[in-house]
Amino acid sequence: MTDTTRRTVIFGAGGAGLAVALSACGASDGDDTTASAGQSGASEGGQAAQAGGEIAKTADIPEGGGKVFKDQDVVVTQPAAGEFKAFSATCTHQGCPVARVANNEIVCPCHGSKFSAKDGSVTNGPATKPLAEKKITVSGDSITLA
Repeated sequence: MTDTTRRTVIFGAGGAGLAVALSACGASDGDDTTASAGQSGASEGGQAAQAGGEIAKTADIPEGGGKVFKDQDVVVTQPAAGEFKAFSATCTHQGCPVARVANNEIVCPCHGSKFSAKDGSVTNGPATKPLAEKKITVSGDSITLA
């Protein structure tokens, strides 16, 4: 019975550590390529933009980078000048939110997975599945969820 109790205590402590690590997944590191809907994607009245609502201006999305819009679960990228893409902002490894886009890669802080800003494919594991593409419309300088 002593071995079972030790395993239970060790497992319980490990589970608590995991909960703390997962709660930190959404924390911003101050990188300016991360935005929440409250910063640039909110519609009138402070509500998050839904399908058909503007989430960003083209000037807000840096070439070779992008922005994460947590409230819409979308990351918008500009892999080449004038080319805009959008993907789910949820990592396919264990469901953590991605945190930023840098050097044409979408980065998940939880376990280091990286995805191509051009097509959402995995560029660095442990994730094995690409990020799901989301439909956006670019009209003039406005980017909206389709």
